[in-house]
Amino acid sequence: MNALVPLPVLLPLCATGVSLAFGTRLARFQRFISVAVLTAVLGLSVVLMVAADRQGPLSVHLGDFAPPLGITLVADRLAGLMLTVSSAVTLAVLVYSLGQGMADRDKETPVAVFHPAYLILVAGVSLTFIAGDLVNLYVGFEIMLVASFVLLTLGGTGPRIRAGSTYVIISLFSSMLFLTAIAMTYAATGTANLAQLAVRLPELPLGVQTLVQAMLLTVFAIKAAVFPLAAWLPDSYPTAPAPVTAVFAGLLTKVGIYCMLRTETLLFPGNRLGDLLMALALASMIVGILGAVAQTDLKRLFSFTLISHIGYMVFGIGLATREAYGGAIFYVAHHITVQTSLFLVAGLIERRGGTNELTRLGGMARSAPLLAALFFVPAMNFAGIPPFSGFIGKLGLMRAGVSDGSVWAWILVAGATATSLLTLYVMAKIWNLAFWRTEPPGQAAYGTVLEAADDSDDDDPDTGLDRIPGTGDEGIGPVPAGQTLAATLQGRAVTTTIRPPRAMTAATAGAVLLGLAFTVLAGPLAAFTDRSAAELIARSPYVEEVLGR
Repeated sequence: MNALVPLPVLLPLCATGVSLAFGTRLARFQRFISVAVLTAVLGLSVVLMVAADRQGPLSVHLGDFAPPLGITLVADRLAGLMLTVSSAVTLAVLVYSLGQGMADRDKETPVAVFHPAYLILVAGVSLTFIAGDLVNLYVGFEIMLVASFVLLTLGGTGPRIRAGSTYVIISLFSSMLFLTAIAMTYAATGTANLAQLAVRLPELPLGVQTLVQAMLLTVFAIKAAVFPLAAWLPDSYPTAPAPVTAVFAGLLTKVGIYCMLRTETLLFPGNRLGDLLMALALASMIVGILGAVAQTDLKRLFSFTLISHIGYMVFGIGLATREAYGGAIFYVAHHITVQTSLFLVAGLIERRGGTNELTRLGGMARSAPLLAALFFVPAMNFAGIPPFSGFIGKLGLMRAGVSDGSVWAWILVAGATATSLLTLYVMAKIWNLAFWRTEPPGQAAYGTVLEAADDSDDDDPDTGLDRIPGTGDEGIGPVPAGQTLAATLQGRAVTTTIRPPRAMTAATAGAVLLGLAFTVLAGPLAAFTDRSAAELIARSPYVEEVLGR
């Protein structure tokens, strides 16, 4: 069983080479390879999760070199759960992107580059979850960075290049800080292996331990978009294509949370910086949700809610009790699926109405009831309405806060309650503007090509205005200056449609159903996350598996 541990990384990397080799010559085969590999990774992740739950942590030393010389990969309950949820989400987003790419007839750059970059991203995410040392954790971050920049800038539009540049600058800064922290840790302990560090770090002076802990937390807080290190996120994610934004928002920030969970429990037990983490959690909740309240652009709004709900997870990490860790792990799994679902729905809304600007949308509850349902379910889940998994996760974290009984814990319980109510307000605002009210006069007609008239292939030769395909009517004409346009994977303008492509709708429905599955299976999932939390706090199962003690 241990031999399966590296496969979630190796399979996507090997598929990347195959995908690049075929390129655009066999586009259907390229799509098949991507879907088949991610399906296999999902199956392997489930097997690893079940095996880790039944047998304890699984590990493999590549090349049979023991620590600290060899590369160690470890899959315990937490890693298995993260692999499973992330694999399911990335598969759903891939199907969504295939539907969008085929509908938009993108036959150039996205077909040749999107699939390899996406597979590399999956490999990087998987490596961070099973990395058994800080160096390979850093390698996983860098793999994700390279793939992320390619995906963020697909199509080469100006806003995407600017957003990608901001993302790369912030990521490079965090990478430099991470390398510095690794160098300091290795100089002080002679190893970067996590299991050996769990034994050696307590022997260091308290000041050295705190410095290393603070540096690592800063790195992971940047990755997780914890306030005040989250300013880059609302400017970077909304410009990307809908499937890219969905997988970034749903998954990449949780990589930072996972690393915080792993290092705070394994390397730095004792919760020395717990009060600081709870202060950051409160700031993230309040500032993020207030930013969401002020937004009318749907993707930016969801980006701010992402920052806000990261605060719930940091809340659990800051409390540092078994109940809190269990609640945080449960909420991470819930949030990955629900946040991804909401961004996929935002892409469908964009395709239906031609914009993400809420003030220019309306009437979709009547004109697109399926789309309305696909939004309503994850929105209520996200807001924490009973009996959805969002309510269960928040309730678990609040119960942990009440049980702790400290002043900071009670403040966080109050802040979490206020944030949940404001999240419900924001979801109601989206529902009222985009779905419930009557369609505004300025909403784009179905079939309208949303691009400047002089860039369109469907211009009327006499008027120069865009035409609505199949009707003979003139379209919206020249786009007003400064208007934000919906863009395809390749950077072309989206053509609004009455019915979105079936693959996009099916993938979104699959993500929504996955979130509902967490509600139906809340009991077993909560028990699993509780066992995961107990294993994290114990530390000995992880250390003994890696070091053979």
